[in-house]
Amino acid sequence: MRTTMLGLLAETAIHPGSGRGMGVVDLPVAREAATDYPVIVGSSLKGALRDKMERSGAGNPKDHFGKPDRAGDLLVSDGRLLLLPVRSLTASYRWATCAHILERYSRDLARAGLPPSPAKQAVSEGEALATGEGDMFLEERQFSINGKLPDGLVDSIAPLILHDHTRNRLVNQIAVLNDDDFAWFVRYGLSLQARNVLEDGTKKSANLWYEETLPPDTVMYALISGRSYDALGALDGLFPGSDPYLQVGGNETVGQGWFAVSSRSANVGGEQ
Repeated sequence: MRTTMLGLLAETAIHPGSGRGMGVVDLPVAREAATDYPVIVGSSLKGALRDKMERSGAGNPKDHFGKPDRAGDLLVSDGRLLLLPVRSLTASYRWATCAHILERYSRDLARAGLPPSPAKQAVSEGEALATGEGDMFLEERQFSINGKLPDGLVDSIAPLILHDHTRNRLVNQIAVLNDDDFAWFVRYGLSLQARNVLEDGTKKSANLWYEETLPPDTVMYALISGRSYDALGALDGLFPGSDPYLQVGGNETVGQGWFAVSSRSANVGGEQ
């Protein structure tokens, strides 16, 4: 089965919504139940790809994405978080990730038949693996740099980044944190944006709400497989050099939800 890994680099704020929240945040991002990691659920990503295909005319959406009485040829996974931009007092920002995220990424690479996998390396609480030395401040939290990035990490992630100049920043900006430390940033470090509806004429607030977004430069990825060897052929033409972008999630009319897409393909188990 042929498998493609899509690299998704956020060009704008991203709101993969989960419906109305029960707390302070009226519209939170969708999250995995067990980990709280932000996620783009597979059905939402599939819908975005289908819309792209319908607009571009690159293939038959009903054949590739299905219809009510028949499943499509393409199998679309969730969009998983890989690198989260975090504000830093000692740099412009850092791309934060953690050992668990990288372990899961390695498993997904193996499932897709894609080398190389980054080396596995444990990280203690309050410490980080990153380029540099001394202390590193992320938001208001302090971390001590206690080692270099795992071998193969940058080479493994680089193909998922579309732009050369962005890809070249990976080595100096990635910070691998302890799983629990990283969980704090995904739970409490995302952007909150106030949105408002104003009454006509008076401009008085009629409805104020807060929504959560993933920041620009967030890096995610997804696996897409085909039921037959050539099922991904039409998908290959969806992201030409002149239009390598995909809109996912809410708030398209206010400029949100745009990813720059890069893809990597492999043959797993031969032709089917």
